[in-house]
Amino acid sequence: MGGTNLRVCEVCLTDGRGEFEITQEKYKMPPNLKSGTKDELWDFVAECLDDFLKKHHRGGQTSEKLPLSFTFSYPVTQPTIRNGILQRWTKDFDVKGVEGQDVTPQFEAALEAKKVPVKIVALVNDTTGTLIASHYADPAVKIGSIFSTGCNAAYMEEAGCIPKIADAGLSPDTPVVINTEYGAFDNERKVLPITSFDRQIDEGSPRPGQQTYEKMVAGLYLGEILRLVMIHLHDNDGLFKGQDISRLREPHVIDTCFLSTIEEDISESMKDIYNAFNKELGIKPADHELKVCRYLVELIGTRAARLYACGIAAICKKKNITSCHVGVDGSVFNNYHRFRDRAAQALREILDWPEGPDDLITLQSAEDGSGVGAALIAALAMERS
Repeated sequence: MGGTNLRVCEVCLTDGRGEFEITQEKYKMPPNLKSGTKDELWDFVAECLDDFLKKHHRGGQTSEKLPLSFTFSYPVTQPTIRNGILQRWTKDFDVKGVEGQDVTPQFEAALEAKKVPVKIVALVNDTTGTLIASHYADPAVKIGSIFSTGCNAAYMEEAGCIPKIADAGLSPDTPVVINTEYGAFDNERKVLPITSFDRQIDEGSPRPGQQTYEKMVAGLYLGEILRLVMIHLHDNDGLFKGQDISRLREPHVIDTCFLSTIEEDISESMKDIYNAFNKELGIKPADHELKVCRYLVELIGTRAARLYACGIAAICKKKNITSCHVGVDGSVFNNYHRFRDRAAQALREILDWPEGPDDLITLQSAEDGSGVGAALIAALAMERS
């Protein structure tokens, strides 16, 4: 369960290392769920799971409950492998009655009510799943990251370096996955280069003052940043003069796909950019306005990529990682034109690599990583129980 879609996956691990078979369905989460009731949210998730089983698993008929690993992409306090207390909603969710509660019993109640034959054996963050799945396929992976609706990363830490689990009885060198939740970095606003548009994004969100870093880089917010800048230029500098921009004034009318379309059109005619503005916003920009907007998108996309690279570089510096692969899952990373190259260039500059033909730390696509990783964790949890 992410910020935009719910994916239901059935994963079968095969004999070869890093090999697996996956069957999956993607369900678009209705926008009203973000501010609806907890019953509406969990009923939707349970209905999607029931639909998947009926389509792909013997019509949903099974003699025993199937093991489920629930990828829940929000900050939780996790006392056990299968339980997690939601600290706070992110990605503009604001569902009452879930924060401060264990999400597993709430989800289980919806499953039971619909008689969906599954049992929850693990609760997993999407970054954790991506790290485990990526390392399973490629042992050189040391960091798992998500860059989609939200932004986050996970890495392995030694138990002896984690004060909050000092009493857990683990050997100091036991590896433990750390979900950094670094989307909340600099909520005090002492480090990041905040602009007036970032402040508008924050003030208009359900949780002002939270997820400062994420709101500057993640896919949920890039289109909104562009929208606010263009409105400012219209109101103060005559951009789209004489045009009806009522559609542009609607919050979140622009998504990240719009930005990617604009960046991909490098032609002199800028026909694709013109068509995108006309179709999505009802605006017919002049040639010079098209150039301005393309430049704005380049600035916003470049800032996001370079700030994203800062989070990866911070983990590398903390762990003294000088060479590794980073598994990245998420639609923005996989589909946004030029994002990967910009982030890679930023890593070269931040970490000051010596001149050479190859990057020492590489960002690699881990599509479906969060789902496969969750399955791997479920298999481990069942083996150890």
